[in-house]
Amino acid sequence: MSDNPIGRIPVTKVSPVVEGGAYPAKATVGEAVPIRATVFREGHDAVNATVVLTAPDGTERREAMHPTTPAGFDWWAATVVLDTEGPWTFRVEGWSDPWETWVHTAEIKIPAGIDVDLVCTEGKALFAAAAAQADADSAPGPAARLRGAARALEPGQQVEDRLAVVLAPDVRAAMAQYGPRELVSPTREHPVFVDRKEALFASWYEFFPRSQGATFDEETQTWTSGTFATSYERLEAAAAMGFDVVYLPPIHPIGTSFRKGANNTLTPGPGDPGSPWAIGNVEGGHEAIHPDLGTFDDFDAFVAKAKSLGLEVALDLALNASPDHPWVKQHPEWFSKRADGSIAYAENPPKKYQDIYNFNFDNDVEGIRQAWLEIVRLWMSHGVRVFRVDNPHTKPVSFWAWLFAEVRRTDPDVLFFAEAFTRPAMMHMLGKIGFHMSYTYFTWRNEKWELEEYLTELTTETDSFLRPNFFVNTPDINPFFLQTGGRSAFTIRAVLAATMSPLWGVYSGFELFESAPLGPGREEYLDSEKFQYRPRDWEAAAASGDTLNLLIGRLNQVRREHPALQQLRDLHFHTATNEQAIVFSKRARAAGPDGEDDVVIVVSSLDPHEVVESEVVLDMEALGLSDRDVYLVHDEITGQTWRWGQRAFVRLTLEDPCHVLTLVRHGGAQA
Repeated sequence: MSDNPIGRIPVTKVSPVVEGGAYPAKATVGEAVPIRATVFREGHDAVNATVVLTAPDGTERREAMHPTTPAGFDWWAATVVLDTEGPWTFRVEGWSDPWETWVHTAEIKIPAGIDVDLVCTEGKALFAAAAAQADADSAPGPAARLRGAARALEPGQQVEDRLAVVLAPDVRAAMAQYGPRELVSPTREHPVFVDRKEALFASWYEFFPRSQGATFDEETQTWTSGTFATSYERLEAAAAMGFDVVYLPPIHPIGTSFRKGANNTLTPGPGDPGSPWAIGNVEGGHEAIHPDLGTFDDFDAFVAKAKSLGLEVALDLALNASPDHPWVKQHPEWFSKRADGSIAYAENPPKKYQDIYNFNFDNDVEGIRQAWLEIVRLWMSHGVRVFRVDNPHTKPVSFWAWLFAEVRRTDPDVLFFAEAFTRPAMMHMLGKIGFHMSYTYFTWRNEKWELEEYLTELTTETDSFLRPNFFVNTPDINPFFLQTGGRSAFTIRAVLAATMSPLWGVYSGFELFESAPLGPGREEYLDSEKFQYRPRDWEAAAASGDTLNLLIGRLNQVRREHPALQQLRDLHFHTATNEQAIVFSKRARAAGPDGEDDVVIVVSSLDPHEVVESEVVLDMEALGLSDRDVYLVHDEITGQTWRWGQRAFVRLTLEDPCHVLTLVRHGGAQA
């Protein structure tokens, strides 16, 4: 291709292209990925477009593109499925289409009796050339059909018969495959990296091993920490609820200098364990395990136990150091110093983190990079293939780009999850340079207009580089919506998170409806597990039935059973007349002509305090139906079935504030 980006047939506005192709667009194995471009030409002759996909092994595959609405904008698109992990490329080829040009001319001139002989002569030449191409490709069936179409244009045939034969579906299909492509104008190659499926579709569960099995001695007023071994029960519970990934906060030794006490106080008691994010003491740093939790052998057994249950273990990667971290003495140049010579601790005014030092990545760039690469590879060698990265937006983007390139070069299956509650530009850039998924603003989107606006952005504007993971809560965030809404609020947020995004997560305690805030107007937990042991009486909660375990388990089961809930881009909002109700659908197209689309419709209350009644008006085309169809919907939560049409009525109670409906069969068309 020449240096001129505009070919003979202009092809512009190609997507998905990230930062001009500097970084690959995101895809996963089996994901339906839309390729789009604007393709046009001078005059009135027809154009066409093809996307050419190049797999990691160098093999090419062509997919036809099709015009999309609105007419007149010259938008073309194809939805492709990439079936192999690794680096792919694609290019869009715009080309002149003599066949479609002839069809347009023939449909006008032949019925009108204008230049009939000339038009037929031109058509015969096109069919003859296409038949020769079919012969060359050893396709005798299409070649015969194309020669038959050429004979139909011979003099003596009825005009109406000529068009009926040459524009029959089988002839059109043969011409689409073997017809002429002229003035082919390819774009440059654009990169796409295809990750394993879990980068897009997984359910996450977070818990603190030190709390699981922790005990308090009333006589000595001392705690005994939980361990990896005492945490097996929580692994089993996570697996029973259908989760795929178990995420552990930092498991390393914790500093003693400026250790935080209960509720983030500066006066810890002798038994307070400190924040696990204040990493490092005389026992080691990020390469070590807190001795209270166990040894490397214990950790390896924990990972093996998780794997036996169908779970992956995700480990927190927190680029923080306590003042006692060995690196503080070994490499003081890795940290920023104040004017008085002291090392600067982390701050996010008015918040102060006196127990944490941040790294200065501009001091000894190569040394810091290699140290962190060694840390990542150490934990990879112990079975960790997923890292949840703490506060990546406070580290240079260039560092992450380098680290991911190094890891991907040898271990492309390793995934990184960005804990980046920050400005959109930074969140977007972190996704572009390689983070496989990210926390989002979902936690703070509660109104209907907020959810619809934000989900539209995530599914249509940032979908090629930002994969959202909808965590309903975190150790840092006790959402106001949950603090006052009771069980109904927890149900609503779980259903929305699990069905709106193919990635979602729960921090333990959510299933027990924990919501007590640190104080009025505070979005933090009282008695936060970040600063103290918090063992929970899971057995008592299960015996009383006061848990959300069954709902969470059912949601995860439905997610696994329905491909529509395993994609990001297939979300469509419908109309609910009550502003306190939201309705949306997800639809996975059938793989073959004989298959059925998978359709899930979710109707949810947004008010955890009142019964919500609403009419629902559905966009039937988005469901693959006509406006006159009636059909059955099955509620996957309650087991009920209803007959619906374009309009329906819902009553969302505090006990059942949500419907997760699957379209089970058509009921026929109404007159």
